[in-house]
Amino acid sequence: MARPGHDELMDNLDRTPLPARLGAEFLGTLLLVTAVVGSGIMAQRLTQDAGLALLANTLATAAILVVLVSIFAPVSGAHFNPAVSLVFAVRRELPVSELGLYVGAQLIGGIAGTALAHLMFDLAPLVSGVQARTGPSQWLAEAVATFALVLAILGGIRFRPDAVPWLVGLTIASAYWFTASTSFANPAVTLARGFTATFSGIALTDVPAFVVAQIAGALIAAAVAGLLFAARR
Repeated sequence: MARPGHDELMDNLDRTPLPARLGAEFLGTLLLVTAVVGSGIMAQRLTQDAGLALLANTLATAAILVVLVSIFAPVSGAHFNPAVSLVFAVRRELPVSELGLYVGAQLIGGIAGTALAHLMFDLAPLVSGVQARTGPSQWLAEAVATFALVLAILGGIRFRPDAVPWLVGLTIASAYWFTASTSFANPAVTLARGFTATFSGIALTDVPAFVVAQIAGALIAAAVAGLLFAARR
């Protein structure tokens, strides 16, 4: 089965200078985290209803993901996520030599996004997260959320490249509600949320276990996708 959309995207990435791709990963992750943290602060200030606050946070996150993936995919692939970049490196669609640079841009962009959100709401740029998110159920939730996200991305690339922005946004919107952890599904976003004590935060001490679970879920999804979405004669 031909994949003209995917092949065209890969050609565009091959022609895009590395600094531009890293800039897109930095800026995309920055804006994603700004939306996650900022909408959480706004929701918390406007309502005492935790469910309504989570819904507002969900909608803002899903909406910005559709936009960011749409505009940055032709530039950098729109990973904004070290687990996704790792999967593409494993699939040899991202040079291993560039993996660390992608991850670095994402991590720095994410932390900058938290600082930007805080400054917009007149808070200190960075503070240690305090909200406990730990335990087997939370780790399983993160593995499941990241598995679902990566499977949606790889399935979309295989069959509907044009729909990937919506698949990403809808998957995260859904996983906000069907996972116990509210679907961080992204090591860069997880670390960035470790520097906010607001609605969307996580205690810094809980970040490493989340990241391990996310990477595990992403790699399992890559293996499953390799079996289910392989090209057939």
